Amino acid sequence: MAAKDRRTAEALRVAKMYYQQDRSQSEISKELSISRPTVSRLLRYALDTGLVRIEIGDPGETAEQMADELLQRYSLRHVIVVPTRNIAPADRLDTVGHAAANYIESIVRDDDIIGIGWGRTVHSVGEHLAPKDVRGVTVVQIKGSASNTEHNNYGFESANAFANAFHTLPQYLPLPVIFEQEQTKALVERETYIRHIADMGRRANIAVFTVGTVRDSAMLFRLGYLTQREQSHLQATAVGDVVSRFVDIDGRVVDEDINRRTIGIELADLKATPHSILVVASTAKVPATRAAVVAGYANTLVIDEDSAQDLLSFEN
Repeated sequence: MAAKDRRTAEALRVAKMYYQQDRSQSEISKELSISRPTVSRLLRYALDTGLVRIEIGDPGETAEQMADELLQRYSLRHVIVVPTRNIAPADRLDTVGHAAANYIESIVRDDDIIGIGWGRTVHSVGEHLAPKDVRGVTVVQIKGSASNTEHNNYGFESANAFANAFHTLPQYLPLPVIFEQEQTKALVERETYIRHIADMGRRANIAVFTVGTVRDSAMLFRLGYLTQREQSHLQATAVGDVVSRFVDIDGRVVDEDINRRTIGIELADLKATPHSILVVASTAKVPATRAAVVAGYANTLVIDEDSAQDLLSFEN
């Protein structure tokens, strides 16, 4: 056997023991009756000649690649894909909330108006916000937050968390997000305080929100705003909601009657917000997320890794 072939055979034997059998260099040295430096040189030879190839699966690199793809595909201004594949499912929302909070802290300046939605996702973002030394910041709810049931929508808690972080008082919109009658909603909107809050929401330069699904477990369905007939209709025509306005896969409102009874920022105003930040931590929200980014309601996306992959693979 030629010297090179013999060296290759020795390197393969050592490499298999080291990489496949998890044997230490000392163990290999003793078993094969060769010195430890010889073992080390054979392992180096295996690497240099391509007998062994080492690949490093950096989750951060994968996330960055997906972020770049989403940025280009949906013409977004900024995308953060949060590596979550090694995170327990129960901790995914917390991890995404933390990442979104870090981004928001980085962009908030004096005299900003921050409009926020509600729900567990927005609340998680607020819980991770660190106090920032800014002045004149306003935090305002951009959709009605009162519930018709005992289910918690985290509207009050979210507003307080954001306001505490930026040293201000929250501006609540203490109304049901969807009224039973359009006339009642129109009457309430004439009130001076409500007009003031709605105008403030329209003037927000930062909006933080999530999307909802049309599953039976969707929060808007559990909060008692809609009849069973309306729910069934929405489940047949919509993919989810954006700031409580139900849309199809392309972001078009599916029911104008319900939309006229909905109180909060209009989708056109949300689209015009300089920093319109959509936060997603569930693959169930991918269809509604797709609708929001295709229609341009969000220009910034903070999303978990699995949902980002599903969004890139999404087809109508």
